[in-house]
Amino acid sequence: MNLGKRQIVAGLAAAALLSLAACGSDDNSDTDTTTGAAPSTAAGGIDCAKGSITGSGSSAQKNAMDEWVSAYQDECDGATINYQGSGSSTGRQQFIDKQVTFAGSDSALKDAQKTAADARCTGGAAVDIPMVVGPIALIYNLDGVDKLNLSASNVAKIYSGAITKWNDPAIVADNDGVSLPDAPIQSIHRSDGSGTTDNFTKFLKGAAAADWTFEGGSDWTAPGGQGAKGSDGVTSTVKSTPNAIGYVELSYAENASLPTALIGNAADEFVEVSTDAASIGISSAKVAEGDDLKLTFDYTTATKGAYPIYLATYEIACTTGTPADQAPLLKSFLTYISSEAGQSAIADLGYAPLPDTIAAKVRGVVAKIA
Repeated sequence: MNLGKRQIVAGLAAAALLSLAACGSDDNSDTDTTTGAAPSTAAGGIDCAKGSITGSGSSAQKNAMDEWVSAYQDECDGATINYQGSGSSTGRQQFIDKQVTFAGSDSALKDAQKTAADARCTGGAAVDIPMVVGPIALIYNLDGVDKLNLSASNVAKIYSGAITKWNDPAIVADNDGVSLPDAPIQSIHRSDGSGTTDNFTKFLKGAAAADWTFEGGSDWTAPGGQGAKGSDGVTSTVKSTPNAIGYVELSYAENASLPTALIGNAADEFVEVSTDAASIGISSAKVAEGDDLKLTFDYTTATKGAYPIYLATYEIACTTGTPADQAPLLKSFLTYISSEAGQSAIADLGYAPLPDTIAAKVRGVVAKIA
């Protein structure tokens, strides 16, 4: 995506927010949010709040956060929101350690992490709130190859080291008429703790269990390959390395103008990565009961048109127990980004809007934050 397009999207996001959050409404009685009082103005169901909050974590949602923060701060005077794409593992730990107001994570809190996170939420609990949905793209750098089909099995074999050359018969069989180079595959993975890695390896384990026998999780456990820090690092490494392949969120692939592989799904189709196709895939996710909205994916569902590698990034926050000078802005900001205006603002950045059934539950949980 070029700069002009990003500027247009940012402008649309700001306009959408302005229509919902008229921060300069007739009621201009600014309440000091440092006292924990309600935000000062309201219109269209969304309030602007003053103050400062920090977030850290998932680099997968960094592009979405940049748009949201820019739009919110443009329309709401006195609000400062700082989000660092430090990686999901770092974000979760910083949230537990009370270093940030909220965390972005491509994986829900594990049981031990949940217990530690709950402990910082005085009088409340830490909740996983799915907010950003998007496909994980397989980007590649192959001279002269404009289209590449990869089955789940072949992706697993590439990243496990069972397939080492691009013209391996198993890859050739799925790419009739494509001239694949007789060159070693340079597989690139995340070197830092990453929810993208967690979701990518969940796909490998769920869709190609016979070919992927390694542990999943945020840390890369398979041998071989080259590590790179963050989604930006994987993207730049693939772009500068001939015969490389790597996994990143679609927005990074689009921003870098790198080609993406078509991935085989459980319906025996090779599907091009897109937000619409990822929405079809993620629509089968099961949502946990209660306020902690963990999602469970099923990679064996044979759904036509479904792109099978995707993730949902969570915002981790306290239902209650956030410092009084931060809670109003946290609630206001999460209310905006979970709204139809907030979700539509990132549609052109490689993200898919939350499915309606999930979005309704998300807004219900955000409304409880105090």
